[in-house]
Amino acid sequence: MFQIGYNTNGFKGFPLDITIEILAKLGYRCVALTLDYFSLNPYHPHLDDELLMTKKMLAQKKMNCVIETGAGFLLDPWRKHQPTLISHNQIGREKRIGFLKHAIDIAEVLNATVVSFWSGKKSGDVPSARAWSWMETACRKLCDYAALKKVQLAIEPEPGMLVENLTHFQKLKKKVARDQLGLTLDIGHAYLTDNLSLPDCIQKFTGEIKNIHIEDMQKPIHNHLFFGDGNIDFFPIFRTLKQSGYNGPITVELSRHSHAAVETAEKAMTFIQKCLKNL
Repeated sequence: MFQIGYNTNGFKGFPLDITIEILAKLGYRCVALTLDYFSLNPYHPHLDDELLMTKKMLAQKKMNCVIETGAGFLLDPWRKHQPTLISHNQIGREKRIGFLKHAIDIAEVLNATVVSFWSGKKSGDVPSARAWSWMETACRKLCDYAALKKVQLAIEPEPGMLVENLTHFQKLKKKVARDQLGLTLDIGHAYLTDNLSLPDCIQKFTGEIKNIHIEDMQKPIHNHLFFGDGNIDFFPIFRTLKQSGYNGPITVELSRHSHAAVETAEKAMTFIQKCLKNL
């Protein structure tokens, strides 16, 4: 069955070990580990110690993990989500590639199911063809590195970014031509950007989906909402996933709910269990 999880970006201010302890007690069997300043920071001198602690905890709690790389200010404290794989500055692009290689190394140690990442936004002064060329080159490098480590990658289409929708994912996958590159399907993002229904999206990309994010949304605003606060019907989504045979991670992504992290995670689990019970 599915690996139901929760993203640590919804537990800002909580130590990682306490976050894992809480999620395990709430019934989660997967944790999406967002690498950040105080959570498996790849540049911290004591990373090895934290990795050892995390690996032991996950084993004790019988939890799987996903590595998420969407921290806002880890690489640049002045500019959110910068630099990217398509930054106009080559040094910036290499910095993002280096960070993602660190994420792959961490995934190897923790036996993570997947490393999830995104393209970033294109600067207005960069031609689209050039941005796509940079993206394709970076993905080939990352896929080849991940293959050596036996780690699966999954790119997440995100509104406003170069790889924004599932059509863009198809284009990138064809150009990169690497099995190591899969899809992170964010249900809310697909709801905003794709013309297909969400069950149809799942059916069409079943073979490519390696990771799933869930949250509610209201069109046309890209704002991660708690279930029921938006317009997404989740029962047909879970039903289609079950019918498709998907058994990978499905992680709740509510990064703006850290002020009520425990309550939100508990309510989210109750909602998901209700959906699964009626399948």
